[in-house]
Amino acid sequence: MNQTVLITGAASGIGRAFADLFAARGYDMVLVGRNLTGLDAMKVEYAAKYGIHVLTIRKDLSREDAAQELYDAVSAAGLSVDVLLNNAGVGDYGRFVEIPWQRARSLAGLDMLTLAQLLQLYGADMARRGGGRILNLASIAAFEPGPYMAMYFAAKAFVFSLSQAVSKELEGTGVTVTCLCPGPTATNFEREAHMSSENKWFAPMTAEEVARAGFAALMRGKAVCIPKTRYRLLKLAAGFAPESLKRSLAAYINTGNWNDHRAHRGRKSPP
Repeated sequence: MNQTVLITGAASGIGRAFADLFAARGYDMVLVGRNLTGLDAMKVEYAAKYGIHVLTIRKDLSREDAAQELYDAVSAAGLSVDVLLNNAGVGDYGRFVEIPWQRARSLAGLDMLTLAQLLQLYGADMARRGGGRILNLASIAAFEPGPYMAMYFAAKAFVFSLSQAVSKELEGTGVTVTCLCPGPTATNFEREAHMSSENKWFAPMTAEEVARAGFAALMRGKAVCIPKTRYRLLKLAAGFAPESLKRSLAAYINTGNWNDHRAHRGRKSPP
């Protein structure tokens, strides 16, 4: 019997790249996202090419009850999830005090709360069965404050910390938790976050590069995966830098303006 992988945010970007990898290896799939047309097209493609079973679920994962509803729907379909990929996420750009609260709340719901509840629900199931793999998508943004993307950077710090703690708690159960922390990646993130896609600081990785690195780390049961040596060095350097310097440098990278960040000129793509 094939194992089953559940992927959130599966219709595009890193989620789609992960789906391609798992489909090619014969995993049955639960694909979750808001773009049901895109998900259904993937279902047809994978069934024809690999002969796998694919369940597609349209779900706004930023909603308060979304994780439990998704878990219940998958259970009602009689499926047991062997691999969970908490990939869905969103960003936002601007001064925190000027961003409409509903947008900030939606980001927190999707990037933190739904991820945490899915981790808890499926982590408990996997621990009872004695095995399973979980990957949570964070970012190098997890390692520093992010002026003008304050909620996004804080959410990724939450994901990183939670992943590391739960990884330790589940040692000996047969369940592994991997936190994937890529640098800038060429997806539609910038448009969703109301940003420019220009970035003179870091050449973006492709979604396929990130997915391949994350897949390898997940299969090895690694707790942390930071693709590319330059980003591992960046994390190391951030540990020694004064907090004031990290704040100022992140604000400069996010705005492109050293002297007057309030102008919000020269928007850059996120880590």
